[in-house]
Amino acid sequence: MRVLVAEDDPALRSVLERGLRENGYVVDAVDRGDDALHLLGMYDYALAVLDWRMPGRPGLDVVSELRRRRLPTPVLMLTARDTVADRVAGLDAGADDYLVKPFEFDELLARLRALQRRPGAADQPSLAAGALRYDPGTHEATVGGRPLGLTPTERAILELLLRRRPAAVTRAAIAQHGWADESDPLGSNTIEVHVARLRAKLAGAGVRVLTVRGVGYRLEDG
Repeated sequence: MRVLVAEDDPALRSVLERGLRENGYVVDAVDRGDDALHLLGMYDYALAVLDWRMPGRPGLDVVSELRRRRLPTPVLMLTARDTVADRVAGLDAGADDYLVKPFEFDELLARLRALQRRPGAADQPSLAAGALRYDPGTHEATVGGRPLGLTPTERAILELLLRRRPAAVTRAAIAQHGWADESDPLGSNTIEVHVARLRAKLAGAGVRVLTVRGVGYRLEDG
């Protein structure tokens, strides 16, 4: 899934960007709050990691504006501020969680997994259809308890289809969540290839990926 990282420290930003990509996320990384707000208005991010202090606009202003626009993107705030008053200010502004620097990367991953499990479009921590179960926190997809062995791109497509079902998901939305440069797969049959592989792995799951001509794909029982 696509994640936004807004952090003005180049060393930390590089660590976050690399580590998240190694854990299966598509990452956009910026060093300014105004750039972060611009991207949050353009993309349907699964998560956003925002530094409290950034040039342009501070993270607190970004998350406040995000909530004013009624955008539901889960936000993890990063900051060196560790007083109770600071934590309260960040949460009251609309942040979903708060991580004080310095921190261990494994803890950041755990907090992001927890945010993905929180009720949003779905009311349960795992997404289910037929015999298929998908845990957005661990990125594990199973059919009858059997792991499907999906690639990161296949997982991104499946999670999007599960979250949006029964509605159709456009090819553009799939490209945004599955590729760092969403223009790459749109001019070729790359998405179709990945969907075909996903369909094969879903055999016996009691669900199928249906092509919606001129739009994209949707997940239905069958």
